Amino acid sequence: MKLYDALGIAPTLALDLEDAKKRFYERSRQWHPDRFSRAGAEEQDRALEMTAVLNDAFRTLRDPVSRAEYFLKERGLELSKDAPPELLEEVFELNMALEELHEGDESARAQLVEAGARFGTMLAAADSELSGLFARYDTAPESTTLDQIRATLNRRRYVANLVRDVEKELHVHSAN
Repeated sequence: MKLYDALGIAPTLALDLEDAKKRFYERSRQWHPDRFSRAGAEEQDRALEMTAVLNDAFRTLRDPVSRAEYFLKERGLELSKDAPPELLEEVFELNMALEELHEGDESARAQLVEAGARFGTMLAAADSELSGLFARYDTAPESTTLDQIRATLNRRRYVANLVRDVEKELHVHSAN
């Protein structure tokens, strides 16, 4: 787990963010390229490489979603690109409302606002569910929990895209 190793922390899903931040800053000072300005080219290159790895590690691991995606990917578990079946009806209704708004039907705006709020609630629920699953997996690492994390991340990613689409469309049509 290269990114965890870079920060010197155990690969866990429920990460102590303050500890990760402290380790990031300590290692960033240690590998800062200015400290290697008089060193040979090989050492300077190593310092630049380590700085890039540290930045990538902290950026990825400080965010719970990107951390979980990385954690799963390192274990060979990819996220799905398909819509979760339980959201298909909602997506269909959302697409209809988006189309109506595109065609100038302002009455669809209220439906989009409502959908955006509903999807925002779903997003918060997914985040809460992930938090609990992270703690469960760290306590008792089981593949079934990783499968639940993957399914929740899939749903969360899809819902986050829906929220983004709704907000974008409402913003575009409110600017007109």
